[in-house]
Amino acid sequence: MKIALIGYGKMGHMIEQTARERGHEIVSIIDIDNQSDFDSAAFASADVAIEFTSPAAAYGNYLRAFGHGVKVVSGSTGWMKDHGDDVRRMCAATADGRPVCQEGRMAGQTLFWASNFSVGVALFQAVNRYLARLMNQFPQYDPHMEETHHVHKIDAPSGTAITLADDIVAELDRKQGWVKGQDNAPYDPAMLRIDSLRRGEVPGIHTVRYDSPADCLTISHTAHSRQGFALGAVLAAEYTQHHQGLLTIGDMFSF
Repeated sequence: MKIALIGYGKMGHMIEQTARERGHEIVSIIDIDNQSDFDSAAFASADVAIEFTSPAAAYGNYLRAFGHGVKVVSGSTGWMKDHGDDVRRMCAATADGRPVCQEGRMAGQTLFWASNFSVGVALFQAVNRYLARLMNQFPQYDPHMEETHHVHKIDAPSGTAITLADDIVAELDRKQGWVKGQDNAPYDPAMLRIDSLRRGEVPGIHTVRYDSPADCLTISHTAHSRQGFALGAVLAAEYTQHHQGLLTIGDMFSF
């Protein structure tokens, strides 16, 4: 498979290594200093582009890739609020499966998006949804979330934490939404609190706790390195090469 990389930081380098180890060809690497390469023949030859950049850049990167008919796998977060509806329209299926112009955008595009590509996190998310469904029957248990990442991570809560929180809120009748934890903030029983910690070079720890007067039930996922994220992104690219539309981890693993 021919892969283009969009974003060439630590994750980009690790994805490159993992992709080559799995026999794939890296045909284009685009970073902040060579944006014109989006319009190169090398980029257009890619079967899939893997994108790990920033919330501000992600949506524009999707548009440029789609403009050349390149499918995208992305782990960037923070763009959904402003551009989620537009991306869903662009990835809507067409009658013959080919891109067509629709409302000023090309429909029939393909984006595989995940807040976290780790296989372990995908399993953790499935467990989290199932546990929340069970806990809807036991209102004495109050959930709380905590996520810890390295000091270089800008967004808080993390995209993975938000995904986990949204899944909990969807299953628990007693929660109306989630809120970012703040010191001395008053407790609101209708909101799921997410506390974010930034420490050292921690790749990522996500913990969900259900507290009751009698006991506490905790589930947690700890990443030991970024290698699991890189492998998951390449596996997603392999899946995306043969599928269309707006894809997720749940599609790839049939969760």
